Amino acid sequence: MDAEEFLLPRSQLANERLHAMIPGGAHTYAKGDDQYPENLAPVISHGRGAHVWDIDDNRYIEYGSGLRSVSLGHAHPRVLEAVRRELDRGSNFVRPSIVEVEAAERFLATVPTADMVKFAKNGSDVTTAAVRLARAVTGRTLVAICGDHPFFSVDDWFIGTSPMSAGVPAATTELTVAFPYGDLAATEELLTRYQDQVACLILEPAGHTEPPPGYLKGLRELADRHGCVLIFDEMITGLRWSEAGAQGLYGVVPDLSTFGKALGNGFAVSALAGRRDLMERGGLRHSGERVFLLSTTHGAETHSLAAATAVLTTYVEEGITAQLHALGERLAAGVREAAASMGVGDHLVVRGRASNLVFATLDENGQPSQQYRTLFLRQLLAGGVLAPSFVVSSALGDADIDRTVDVVAQACAVYRKALDAADPTPWLAGRPVKPVFRRLA
Repeated sequence: MDAEEFLLPRSQLANERLHAMIPGGAHTYAKGDDQYPENLAPVISHGRGAHVWDIDDNRYIEYGSGLRSVSLGHAHPRVLEAVRRELDRGSNFVRPSIVEVEAAERFLATVPTADMVKFAKNGSDVTTAAVRLARAVTGRTLVAICGDHPFFSVDDWFIGTSPMSAGVPAATTELTVAFPYGDLAATEELLTRYQDQVACLILEPAGHTEPPPGYLKGLRELADRHGCVLIFDEMITGLRWSEAGAQGLYGVVPDLSTFGKALGNGFAVSALAGRRDLMERGGLRHSGERVFLLSTTHGAETHSLAAATAVLTTYVEEGITAQLHALGERLAAGVREAAASMGVGDHLVVRGRASNLVFATLDENGQPSQQYRTLFLRQLLAGGVLAPSFVVSSALGDADIDRTVDVVAQACAVYRKALDAADPTPWLAGRPVKPVFRRLA
């Protein structure tokens, strides 16, 4: 369908209803309609495998499903079987269920670098718990975050450092400092400047580029030398880099790590894992001061933990991580070839590990452009591809990848026209998409 003819009238009405009742029109800022071309933010009816349908009856090949959480595809049979089995048996009790034992055993067998694990419902809960634990065991107050990574938590210690810092006291923000990814010398300088004040270093162990050789090992040594806790945020890298996360792939063991996203294949579950002597400070079998680590009413919901157990089992038994890499490599190669053939290979740029691909849209001067991103997204949507990123799920087939590449090629032909005109405006049909983190709406 031509992008100029592509309309979503039912989705437009539903988006108005959403904004009338829900601040931002979505429960996650990254799902907001400001992230999509004007009047082209589909409202989803249902999904199966690698496809979703909107309420206007359009079908899309979907990427980045559930903000990277649905890595096995929607309504995955092994996950649904495990969930259904628990639904008839009750979801929450006054004491732990046996499902909690089974989920913890499966997690620790899959991530053997951790000694203990505690489950919650979202990533922010567990990253904040890790920070609190690090402060408790070190007696220090400063948190050092990797400033090159976009998101760690909705809580004040991180959000206060973002452009959306309204409501966070300056005194709180001053307790968070930043270090650059890949630069051991700069990190050592930070730790020396704040000698004996930094409780932890928290970072995503890998992102859109591979860690420089020796970097993670060097961070481990710095943390040990300066007496701070090393925390790996494995929300994205967990399962997608290897079944045991980036720590399993690169062979560097953090003191604490946090998992989520792919862990539940869309069901709400996250995990804080780590060394026994640290984790037990949030338990009952120690003689020190107690740490209020994690205490969530719904953290042990049986069907979500059953989902996590099924996901981990499926990853290990079916080699899902390898599948994700193979699919991502096929997609990246196809997109790059399509972009190059249309003369926009230097402007539509695919980046990241094969299992976690994103794309950059660059203008005629090679600068990141929200206008060209808008143009590109419009063309993809009209072609039946819903792709805020190119993050794959294992439910994709070769035909899905081939179709995506065809749609990308068509989009790149329009991209070339806009570059030749040095003005993408005629192809936007409205305001450009906006960054998630910005100070003003």
